[in-house]
Amino acid sequence: MTEQDLIFALALQHVPKIGATTAKKLINHCGSAEAVFKEKRSNLLKIDGIGTITIEGLFDAIHIEEATNELRFIRDNNIVPHYFTEDTYPERLKHCIDGPIVLFQSGNINLNNRPIISIVGARKITTNGIAFCEKLVEEISHYNPVIVSGFAYGADITAHKAAIKHNLQTIGCLAHGLNQIYPKVHKKYVVEVENHGGFYTDFWSTDVFDRKNFLKRNRIIAGLSEATIVIESAEKGGSLVTADIANSYDREVFAVPGRVTDSQSVGCNNLIKFQKAHLLSNPMDIPYILNWQLEDEKKPAVQKQLFVELSEDEKVIYNYLKDKGKEILDVIALECNIPTYKLAGILLNMELKGIIRPLPGKLFEVI
Repeated sequence: MTEQDLIFALALQHVPKIGATTAKKLINHCGSAEAVFKEKRSNLLKIDGIGTITIEGLFDAIHIEEATNELRFIRDNNIVPHYFTEDTYPERLKHCIDGPIVLFQSGNINLNNRPIISIVGARKITTNGIAFCEKLVEEISHYNPVIVSGFAYGADITAHKAAIKHNLQTIGCLAHGLNQIYPKVHKKYVVEVENHGGFYTDFWSTDVFDRKNFLKRNRIIAGLSEATIVIESAEKGGSLVTADIANSYDREVFAVPGRVTDSQSVGCNNLIKFQKAHLLSNPMDIPYILNWQLEDEKKPAVQKQLFVELSEDEKVIYNYLKDKGKEILDVIALECNIPTYKLAGILLNMELKGIIRPLPGKLFEVI
């Protein structure tokens, strides 16, 4: 996108009473962020769910002014902005209704064709929790996953360090702008994380640091990943919020069980008890349930297709999935221009032919 496009997108992000969901609704209706600012107020009020309180202050010049200043910060600090309709925007986050319209990145992140999981847990993690987290990352490292976490104390930094140790890509999702690091003691890990991935945030350099930002940040952690793993958690905590968000996104959630007498296991045990998470007792449960495969285990599907007759729609779907890899049903319908009600039956037929297979989270892939 051009710098002018980015300024208007940032300006819309800056309007206090317009969140990501509403911003996307306005952009989709008007055609672009710039068009939102150029649309008549009376026309905006005709949009379903948009009221006078929502757009109060929308046309205040301060938003363009602050967006211009933030763009200067972005340029001066080699920050990469990702607009929610661009190819560079994380694919899974695109499917989250409240994903930010602009996501900021530092470092060298590459999410292409990699499994992505989030690891969260207690800030006051126990020695057992640390040991399990380290073992988890070590044992699944052969699958080359991207490890996402929040760069906070406890389980977060343990996961990041374990990923770096095994030369995996890792992403820290921050609850503040990229002009600062919290906690300050973790500043020593910044370079290593950026060399092995980097950081994402939707907060500006001018945003006031606030603890409630951590809860907002958790939607990024959950939205980036195909699964969220909770290592340890007390009865209440940010990790449980992240797990709830992941469930709302129809993503897989895993929880490590613990003794009923351990305060840092209450949250995990409750997730399992109320069927909000898979019980995770062995690190290899993750690739098994998520149906990961090592490169040398993958069988070429081309030869099988020589003996199977496909309809025109099946050919379109097969070629799309062969090129794209795993994808969810709604995106397949959109990209292949096939109505969802019709697509479900076609996918079932292709599954019976042994051409594709369903995966958790409404995903499908070529066999």
